[in-house]
Amino acid sequence: MTKTELKDFLDVKVHQYEHPRFLESDPLQIPHRFSKKEDIEISAFLTATIAWGNRKSIINNATRLMELMDNAPFDFVTSHQEVDLEKLSGFVHRTFNGRDASYFVKSLKNIYTHHGGLEAVFAKNDQDAFLQSAISSFKQIFFELPHPNRTQKHVSDPLKGSAAKRINMFLRWMVRPDTTGVDFGLWKGIGTEHLSCPLDVHSGTVARKLKLLKRKQNDAKALAELDKSLRKLDSVDPVKYDFALFGLGVFEKF
Repeated sequence: MTKTELKDFLDVKVHQYEHPRFLESDPLQIPHRFSKKEDIEISAFLTATIAWGNRKSIINNATRLMELMDNAPFDFVTSHQEVDLEKLSGFVHRTFNGRDASYFVKSLKNIYTHHGGLEAVFAKNDQDAFLQSAISSFKQIFFELPHPNRTQKHVSDPLKGSAAKRINMFLRWMVRPDTTGVDFGLWKGIGTEHLSCPLDVHSGTVARKLKLLKRKQNDAKALAELDKSLRKLDSVDPVKYDFALFGLGVFEKF
């Protein structure tokens, strides 16, 4: 199909899938349970961190993690004592365990106490057309405290070849406007034009079938290629097509 036909097709799919009814089966429902900005940010970041595998399992475990934090993630993060972290010791989602969860809470406290919060860290390092270098800088700050080496694998670094699917998804949630009741639009200091598509098996497969992507691996180079293709369709809000690519892959087996 022509570029115009492809854009028209995908725009229809965006309208179809960027709808609150899909939150019923999506991990994004977790931060939608909160109203305070910091609660939304922290619950979204933690949910995105464990967002791999079965979506029902992701939702159940993210719900459990919020319960362990007394369903007040910001208060828990900023006010916790060492003894409070003991309740996280039994948490497990695939390879993310209680030790990882405990460090994430400590690091988030450091970020909100000494770096102005999650938004400030990303906005400060938003110097390029894409946010991949900002994600890499975020990882450095996130692990500036003493930490288990194993925990580093739970925050991707695009400058080391990763597509950083989960962090790019988290950034989409925070930055894109809430016009349809799906994303939040909480972070006004970062423009939607800087966002990158959360590239995974589903979106990658559909993108290749639509000739938006040639590279076979779902890595940083593939993400850069997909970024360029999506910006040709919409330079202001290219990541809106995440809904179309994901929806076509998951719900329509395109």
